[in-house]
Amino acid sequence: MKSFINRLFKLFAITMLIALLFSISWVILYKFVDPPLTVLMVKRMFQHDEKKGDFRFEKDWADIDEISPNMVQAVVAAEDNNFMTHFGVDWEAIQKARQINKHSRIKHGASTITQQTAKNVFLFPSRTYFRKGLELYFTFLIEICWSKERIMEVYLNVIEMGRGIYGVEAASQFYYKKSAKKLSKREAAMFATILPSPLKRNPAKPSRYMVAFQARIIGLMDKIGPVELK
Repeated sequence: MKSFINRLFKLFAITMLIALLFSISWVILYKFVDPPLTVLMVKRMFQHDEKKGDFRFEKDWADIDEISPNMVQAVVAAEDNNFMTHFGVDWEAIQKARQINKHSRIKHGASTITQQTAKNVFLFPSRTYFRKGLELYFTFLIEICWSKERIMEVYLNVIEMGRGIYGVEAASQFYYKKSAKKLSKREAAMFATILPSPLKRNPAKPSRYMVAFQARIIGLMDKIGPVELK
């Protein structure tokens, strides 16, 4: 019995070591290689409903230099004000969200851009504590291995921005018929309004809430100023 337990422990230790080395290698690989697909993209393919229209898969990678600084500024303003200063997790934002959620029907999250990148690129869509633990692990691993510029570049290229639309270049071409490099402040802010609910919001046909949200984001963009990634 004791020898069986020892073999089991060794097998577990070897498995964990392999998983550790694989995850580190995966993150380092994506420091230099652009992620071709994400689990969410594959999941959406299988979820396609013909009643909602023809199958669509729009994804066009754009290097960070080919994306308007307005878009970078807009997502930082809307999603993660302390992106340039935190190490993956914004503990201050988490505390504020907890206080707000005590008295609000609408629950506020505090996931950073790094956390969202970890979730989108390396993990499966789920709300379990196990997945959240993996998200934190990959978040810190990304912050260690990647620059802020690379984190932002990957984030802006994999985020879901409509049914079958991924990344700001594909979204810009689809909705505004222009490259992401030419996005104006107002267009970038409008794109930022759809991120919390990309399958329900259409930047080409914004609701009153989206227009009001856009105005708040523009105000925050003016407040935080340009985001210097380099």
